[in-house]
Amino acid sequence: MLPVQRAFKILGNEKGRGGISRLAKHFGITPWAVSRWQELGVPADRCPDIEFLTNGAVKCEELRPDVNWSVIRGRA
Repeated sequence: MLPVQRAFKILGNEKGRGGISRLAKHFGITPWAVSRWQELGVPADRCPDIEFLTNGAVKCEELRPDVNWSVIRGRA
């Protein structure tokens, strides 16, 4: 399971449907756009909010391992 799919599950029902809708509403975008993150990846600027909304269960580092989060978090 992809980290973004775990976020969907944590934030919604077993199939992640409610999670997709919840994230779409939070970010003011369509559920279709959020669903596409499974294929395209989560935009880096959305990762901190997802980490917060999942109470740290899904980390930015999992969602976007290509980003140097230690620099952004000020731990470099």
